[in-house]
Amino acid sequence: MILDKPYVSTFLLKTVHDMGIPVLNCSNIKELIPLTDLKTVDENEFLNIVKTQVPLLLYCNSENSFQWINKNLKYTEIPRAIEMFKDKVMFRKLVQGIYPHFLFKEVSFEELLKIDTTKIKKPFIIKPTIGFFSMGVHKINEDSKWESIIELIQDEIYKVKGLYPMEVMNSSKFIIEEYIEGLEYAIDAYYDRNGDPVILNILEHPFSSNGDVSDRLYFTSKKIIRKYLTAFGDVLMSIGKATGISNFPVHIEVRVDNIGNVIPIEVNPMRFAGWCTTDIAYYAYGINVYENYFYQTRPDWDKILKTDDNKLYCIVVGDIPGDIDLKEIKKINYESYLSNFSNVLEFRKIDYNQYPVFSFSFISVECNSNEVEKILKLDLRQYITCEV
Repeated sequence: MILDKPYVSTFLLKTVHDMGIPVLNCSNIKELIPLTDLKTVDENEFLNIVKTQVPLLLYCNSENSFQWINKNLKYTEIPRAIEMFKDKVMFRKLVQGIYPHFLFKEVSFEELLKIDTTKIKKPFIIKPTIGFFSMGVHKINEDSKWESIIELIQDEIYKVKGLYPMEVMNSSKFIIEEYIEGLEYAIDAYYDRNGDPVILNILEHPFSSNGDVSDRLYFTSKKIIRKYLTAFGDVLMSIGKATGISNFPVHIEVRVDNIGNVIPIEVNPMRFAGWCTTDIAYYAYGINVYENYFYQTRPDWDKILKTDDNKLYCIVVGDIPGDIDLKEIKKINYESYLSNFSNVLEFRKIDYNQYPVFSFSFISVECNSNEVEKILKLDLRQYITCEV
């Protein structure tokens, strides 16, 4: 395993320790975690393990590790697999045979202002071809908003410049693609040694409005798993056959349109849900997704889904509004913020002066509760104090 910034959870560390998984002893790891009792190995030993392990099972908690992988693991299939998923245009071309009518176009950043949007069917989505955490992602509903959206993208990219390597966030090229009407879902899964997909969790990604593209909240439930386990498994199988991957973890985003068609949005390679938020599966279903991947086992969904607790298990992102300068934030009123949640399962603080989030919360709510809607519409400015 390669552990890297921006965040490593206690749950992941305990799993790594208990399983005795070799961890690359890179410079960033020393800033993140205590190395006590972890099986850390230097670069040469790590590379030797990679060369001799059959099958090769590698997991990254962060896409920041791609830089090291591209440099050191060129002789494996991993860099190629990362590239074909991470580059959204390359991915669209790979699955074009499965989704022949899906419209997309690659443009450089310099070309954006020259584009005649009146010739593009709306709504459409604009986003970096290589991106992360919804940065630079916007939905365009009308032509008159195009110039202001470009200015927003410029501002967003400037604020996160230097936070992520080029392999994670590259704003030189963008993809314009058709907007898929319907509900959005995120899937944590891995492809086993035979190339068959194993689904570990399914999260619904609701939005506060028609124009919202933020990552404020995701939730999972037994009802969601029951409804989509088979359909999403079929889509993952098609993607696997088109790409030929195996022994590979993924975090896949899809949309389900109004007539039930499942269309992939993007595939995030070598990891599950970012910032270790994949850990929500343990609270919801008692699943340790890292164990499933490294032991190559499947969740016993038949047993898990026999009963229902009528709850949603949610990941709530304490995202900082884009017009706030991170360096000017003086404090966060965590106590008032947390009062919005009826049942907090775990709360994780994040360095808000460095990253555009101040926390991640795992909560549970009753399925018929209106708490999710309230959280989506919550104005987080009221909890943020900036320097005057």
